[in-house]
Amino acid sequence: MAGEAVQVVTTDADVVAARQRGRLIAAQVGFSVGDQTVIAAAISELARNILLYARHGEIVLEPIKSGDRVGIKVIARDSGPGIKDVSKALMDGFSTSGGLGLGLPGARRLVDEFEITSAPGKGTVIVMQKWKP
Repeated sequence: MAGEAVQVVTTDADVVAARQRGRLIAAQVGFSVGDQTVIAAAISELARNILLYARHGEIVLEPIKSGDRVGIKVIARDSGPGIKDVSKALMDGFSTSGGLGLGLPGARRLVDEFEITSAPGKGTVIVMQKWKP
C-alpha cells in the first residue's frame, strides 16, 4: 500500500485537492466508486471546516490494514479556536457559522470510526476511518 499523503488546507483549492487525494487513495485500497465518493464527501466536510473556522490546517490520508481488513484513515488537524462544545457540534442542525449544521454529524455518519479531540484555544483533531466492506 502507498504511504500517507498530507494536504495543507488554506484555500478552497486545497479542499478540492484533499478530496481528490482521498479518492485516489480509496481507489488504490480497492473501495468501490460509490465508497470513494462517500470518503471524498467526508474529507470535504472536514477540510471546509478547517478553512472556515481555523483558516489553516492539514488533512492526512493514509491507507490502513488490520488483519484481513483494509481501509483509509483520515486525520484533520488545525490549531484554530477549537470547539467549545463538541457534543453540540456533533448534533444535526447546530452551527456557529450560520450554516445548516450538517458538516461534522454528516461526516461522522459516512465513516465507520470517528473521533474528535478539541478544546477552546487548542485546535481540533478529528480521526476518521472507513473500512472496505
